[in-house]
Amino acid sequence: MKLFIDTAEIEEIRKYAFILDGVTTNPTLIMKSGRKFEDVIQEICKIVDGPISAEVTTLTAPEMIDQGTKLAKIHKNVVVKVPCTIEGLKACKELSKKGIKVNVTLVFSANQALLAAKSGAFVVSPFIGRLDDIGQTGLDLIEEIVKIYKNYNYKTQVLVASVRNPIHVKVAGEIGADICTCPAAVIDAMFKHALTDVGLQKFMDDAKKVKK
Repeated sequence: MKLFIDTAEIEEIRKYAFILDGVTTNPTLIMKSGRKFEDVIQEICKIVDGPISAEVTTLTAPEMIDQGTKLAKIHKNVVVKVPCTIEGLKACKELSKKGIKVNVTLVFSANQALLAAKSGAFVVSPFIGRLDDIGQTGLDLIEEIVKIYKNYNYKTQVLVASVRNPIHVKVAGEIGADICTCPAAVIDAMFKHALTDVGLQKFMDDAKKVKK
């Protein structure tokens, strides 16, 4: 499973760049960075050599196609994010025909994921944390999508989004998701285990007792 970071903070991306396969951004994350949109995307592309998702900010298919085409010109690794709406999937179809990779985002059902795949999506982004927030089990959706895609050999990759904790990452991997995109705090937590800390401290203490 590929690991992406979900952020527009350059220092967070630099910190974990050695293990990252890609980056996802959205207008909210870029707004928080306080920087110009294109500048942020260009800098990210210099740090991580993998898919970098950049989201359209329009609502009609023609506008999304126009904006998405411009976004794709920023760098060869840019993947254009469009929402899972009728207009978004129309745009996905046309952008895909142009050879532009598309990430269909804000997916909350297996039916939406099926329509995204039929529209030529490069990746589909189900938001599992937001489903958990309303009393559903987000990871059940990942299992459904993975099964449907395997049944019919769809090439669309499943990108698990709205990840809240390391358990989400582990189970997504067990299910067979292609990608998991995580905030920096979740990636940081993945490194940690109490027994690692205890074991390391013992090794360091014993090392001090070794005769020089």
